[in-house]
Amino acid sequence: MKTFDTLAQLVACVGQEIVVSDWITITQQQIDQFAAATGDPQWIHVDVERAKKGPFGTTIAHGFLTLSLIAGFSLRSLKVSNVHMGINYGLNRVRFMSPVPVGSRLRSRMALQAATPIEGGQQLTWKITLECEGRNKPACVAEQLVRYSV
Repeated sequence: MKTFDTLAQLVACVGQEIVVSDWITITQQQIDQFAAATGDPQWIHVDVERAKKGPFGTTIAHGFLTLSLIAGFSLRSLKVSNVHMGINYGLNRVRFMSPVPVGSRLRSRMALQAATPIEGGQQLTWKITLECEGRNKPACVAEQLVRYSV
């Protein structure tokens, strides 16, 4: 866990990679639960037997499941003390570069691209790269906006 005592300390790191998370393993249970929660039970995600004969030889995580993992990676990898709160303000750009087969291990790389003062705090622009272990292309690259209030 990378910890900053103040928001100003983090803002001073614009242009740098701030943190690389620990690896997590994507399970079929996660995929199935995401499918149930979102109403997206497409066979490539949830039908293990049919997916064995499909283009990836196994089930794959939903792109939006992969994207949603950013929140957990961030919470487990980065802490900014002395802030009132941080909120997800949205995404500017998202690309799903390669599939995430069940059983894959993912990690997040967070690079701070910009910091813009806002009333009561800062809006940070992050480049988030979700890497899939053993693959040349990342699973997902996203530009995320987070607003911190002090």
